[in-house]
Amino acid sequence: MQLARSLLTLPAGRVAKWVVLAAWVAVAGLVAPFAGQLQSVQENEAASFLPSSAESTKALELQRQLPGGDRLPVVVVYRRSSGITPADRQLAAGHRRELARGQEGPPPVPSEDGKALLLALSLPAAGADAVIDEIEDIRETVGRGEGDLQIRVTGPGGFLADAVSVFEDIDTTLLLVTVVVVAVLLLCTYRSPLLWLIPLLTVGLANQAATASVYGLVKGSGLTVDGQSAGILTVLVFGAGTDYALLLIARYREELRRHPDKHEAMAVALVNAGPAILASAATVIISLLCLLAADLANYRSLGPVGAVGIACALVAMLTLLPAVLVIFGRRLFWPFVPSFGSTVREDAGVWARVGRWVGRRPRPVWLGTTAILAVLALGLLTLDTNLRQEDQFPGEPDAVAGQRLIEASYPSGTGQQTTVIAAAGQAEQVLAAAAGTEGVAAVVPAARTADLVQLQATLDAAPDSEEERATIDRLRDRVHAVEGAGAVVGGQSAQSLDLARASARDRNVVIPLVLLVVLVILGVLLRAVVAPLVLIATVIVSFAAALGASAFAFDRILGFEGADPSLALLAFIFLVALGIDYNIFLMSRVREESERLGTREGTLRGLAVTGGVITSAGIVLAATFSVLAVLPFVPLIEIGIVVAFGVLLDTLVVRSILVPALTLDIGPGIWWPSRLAGARQPSAEDVLDDSSIRARSRSSSD
Repeated sequence: MQLARSLLTLPAGRVAKWVVLAAWVAVAGLVAPFAGQLQSVQENEAASFLPSSAESTKALELQRQLPGGDRLPVVVVYRRSSGITPADRQLAAGHRRELARGQEGPPPVPSEDGKALLLALSLPAAGADAVIDEIEDIRETVGRGEGDLQIRVTGPGGFLADAVSVFEDIDTTLLLVTVVVVAVLLLCTYRSPLLWLIPLLTVGLANQAATASVYGLVKGSGLTVDGQSAGILTVLVFGAGTDYALLLIARYREELRRHPDKHEAMAVALVNAGPAILASAATVIISLLCLLAADLANYRSLGPVGAVGIACALVAMLTLLPAVLVIFGRRLFWPFVPSFGSTVREDAGVWARVGRWVGRRPRPVWLGTTAILAVLALGLLTLDTNLRQEDQFPGEPDAVAGQRLIEASYPSGTGQQTTVIAAAGQAEQVLAAAAGTEGVAAVVPAARTADLVQLQATLDAAPDSEEERATIDRLRDRVHAVEGAGAVVGGQSAQSLDLARASARDRNVVIPLVLLVVLVILGVLLRAVVAPLVLIATVIVSFAAALGASAFAFDRILGFEGADPSLALLAFIFLVALGIDYNIFLMSRVREESERLGTREGTLRGLAVTGGVITSAGIVLAATFSVLAVLPFVPLIEIGIVVAFGVLLDTLVVRSILVPALTLDIGPGIWWPSRLAGARQPSAEDVLDDSSIRARSRSSSD
């Protein structure tokens, strides 16, 4: 115990503070060359995240054994609403010759309505940057058409290029916007020309260390990281790191009023606030690591990526931040310097008034609050987690516009072919089975070796629609029934289907695991059973309300065509792991005060003294997650909105009203089975006497 205390208070030492600062200067020099390299190792193709057991993964592996199987399909669509002209056909034929590049493909295919042509191309398998360059060259070559003629480049290659382009500058954009948002909020919080810079620079260095560490993890372990994980890493580090800074600085300022020596004040602040910050970070880290139980590679990668970010934020805020604060001393708080012996009346603040209001009738308060949250949760009835690929962009990039042109003149699945790969000896039987499947418009042979055959199926339904997914299931059932064929169905639509089902499986596995982990951590921290169960219940209700209200906003206000399949799980991870933070900060202080004042007075005082800083922390965290809404990618916008709203809901309603009301209504039993549950509750006179003794003690020490 003494060793842990010594390690925790090390940055407050008169000599150690300089050693800590020097160590972090060295760290800054070491990580600088690698901090900007994370984008170079990102994988943003959906196929990179498929479980190895998925049928579309097996199809992808077999496809690579076929001629041209490692190439990426691209479709150029030409459409004239008044009908394709001979000049249009000549233009498409010229583009075919110019873009062939040694890979002679089929001639442009006219539509039955005579209004469109499709030119099928393919690109060599290469990295994302190469794909973007190739697609840009194709788009520059074919143009966008003139007059009534529209030309667009779409298909799997076009969608991949447009999706990857979204993440090209995501790191820089997110970093700049997040820094500005955090800086403004810190300035408003501290109203000091200097103090805001210290946590901002500290969290910035923590972000550099986290980014470099994740880059090393990817290079060393083969971890798959996409642009979404990289973007969330920045938001997590800045959001959580700033929260930890606010909590530590608030306790340090409180102790500066009680201790004449700044080193002693910081040591006491670290001893009192450190365990809650450690417990909070541990909750988030372990919750994120629960994602390692997921099947999808992007979920599994987000776990260690986020855990590394939180760990770097934690270490920076418990080492570098206190060392720098002690080096600068009280003058850093100018013009609101916390002088020794001064007092702040928490009982006159807004959160003390909220506590007294809740305390008058706690049961009606928590019942009413729960009812409001339940009404918000009704929005879950409108949640559609089948966001189509073409609806993932707020605008209309070239690939989306091209797909819509295709759907206007061809079977909807034309631009996104479904592949069937089987043993060559059963090719005819498999072809017949596929062609006879309801919802399949056409099936043609595409490639062949001595052992394998690839068939290309065009489906009637729109890509990623429920109708298309039902057709893929029927197609799989039909070709699987061909004995000895070993047939598998793949392609981009089949991959989307397998991703959605793996996401549902991961949600059902990871969410209970996270709840169990958080419950155990709360039990250990609060040394109780009832309190953790109550806190878990409030967080679940808060999550349901946040997701329900957001789902309503997506559908009725923002006009999104659905939610990404990953939204529920990722929002749950962040809202439960981060939302429980504020309950940890509140209830650990309530327990500390309850040991001295009793549960009722301890709850009211705990809310009064933590209300301001926790609210500031919640606003900062919500603002950092809302930064995701500036990106032109619907899944990230949705995560940002849900988490930002959920954090505000948790901070302003759940932590400040619902949890105190439940605690007051349950009374000392909230701490069962610890000794606090059966301890004699101090009378009002005891509380007054205790306050008087503490006041006299401070006066004599002055």
